[in-house]
Amino acid sequence: MFLGAAAAVVLATAVGIVLWIVSQDAFIDSTPQRWFETGVFAVAVAVLTYMTFWMRRHGRNMGKELRAKVSGVVSGGSGIALGLIAFVTVGREAIETVIFLLAIAYQSSPFQLVIGAVLGLAIALSASFAMYRVGMRINLGRFFAIVGSLLMVVAAGLLADAVQNLQSLKVLPGGSMTLWNVRGTLPDDAGIGDLLHGLVGYSAAPTVLQAVLWAAFLAVGLTLFLRPGPRRISGPPSAPAAAV
Repeated sequence: MFLGAAAAVVLATAVGIVLWIVSQDAFIDSTPQRWFETGVFAVAVAVLTYMTFWMRRHGRNMGKELRAKVSGVVSGGSGIALGLIAFVTVGREAIETVIFLLAIAYQSSPFQLVIGAVLGLAIALSASFAMYRVGMRINLGRFFAIVGSLLMVVAAGLLADAVQNLQSLKVLPGGSMTLWNVRGTLPDDAGIGDLLHGLVGYSAAPTVLQAVLWAAFLAVGLTLFLRPGPRRISGPPSAPAAAV
């Protein structure tokens, strides 16, 4: 199981490195790179949005399904099959993570990426240890609601960045119509502004189109994501069958 998970992490790391080298070294600071970044932003928004709603729908049953698969493999005595389950399960999530992390990496410094990766891994490993060794129970519904809401904010920020790129490429209008300009007070390429830019799409001089689409995406996305699911209406108890 651990070998399968490790192989998935290695594969995802290789994919991330290749994409980063191609996007940064092949045509750095060029129009093709800007187009490539915009495409990555768009894919990351789609992946994050899909993954967020997928977690909301399947998060409660995910553990049960995995345990059923593992139990079937263990009863069959196939270690290779167990490794494949771990590889596919971890690899699927890791590749999705690489895609939207690549988009965030365009807006962050290497130091910020390392700090974020270390903190994220520490939290994930601590939660895994607590659940596996200590037996701590987590309210998955509340957990996925919090994580999903945060992912929607990140997706909205990436959408705003894609809009900014398209405006700079003269594909979308309104590139000069800014709501405010606080580059002298809180720039988006240094310090706290840089951190907010990478996390939520903060811009020191946002355009009207950026702000409108950011707010609209977040309002619609969070409304659909946080709305309560349909309640099951139980009918009256059925009458006992007549004896034959």
